[in-house]
Amino acid sequence: MPAMAVTQLNSHEARVLGVLIEKELTTPDQYPLSLHAATAGSNQKSNRHPVVDYLEAEVDVALQGLIAKHLVGKVIPSGSRVEKFRHNASETLGLDAAHLAVLAELLIRGPQQPGELRARVQRMAPTASLDELGQRLARLIEAGYARRLPPSPGSRAERYVQLLCGDAHTLDDLPTVAAPVAPAVTTVTTVTTAVPAATAQAGSSASPGLEERVAALEDAVRGLRAEIVRLTR
Repeated sequence: MPAMAVTQLNSHEARVLGVLIEKELTTPDQYPLSLHAATAGSNQKSNRHPVVDYLEAEVDVALQGLIAKHLVGKVIPSGSRVEKFRHNASETLGLDAAHLAVLAELLIRGPQQPGELRARVQRMAPTASLDELGQRLARLIEAGYARRLPPSPGSRAERYVQLLCGDAHTLDDLPTVAAPVAPAVTTVTTVTTAVPAATAQAGSSASPGLEERVAALEDAVRGLRAEIVRLTR
């Protein structure tokens, strides 16, 4: 089935599908997965980004959505009354285990560079070289399941992202950290110190208008610093 025929997944479905593929390749003796095991795998704190805390009810809804999209099926093992779930990604997406391993890693970890992607895929499918990984990525791109991203700022290596779920990860795949108030005070202090230095460099050649503007800036910085200190307290 071509990529465009597969309905786009939501973030819950993407995580659960990635987990089912991963567990089949890493712990085949514990596969297929029960609802409880699929939930635990989705909420696992290692080899996951972002780390989530799904309820079993949420995972159940995601499984039903994947079943409707022909990506998951139900099974009841002989001698058991517990319903379990297995993925049908190989048949529905037309990929073998080696390619599914790469896709699963992108689903559960987000955009990655080739080096880190190969190291993580190794636990699911042997990947002898970056060239071998590149061939698998080329197949996923050709099928419409992945695409290449330009290098992130400060890096030379390209990244790759899956296309089954557009909102599973941010493109940078980095958590947003709010800046604390204290460092802001330090930054203002640095600016305050720098202004007299700039005035000193200007020397006697500085025009009266420039001196007035510098004085006004100093007053403004002092006012901002006082306001930050007040807010901090």
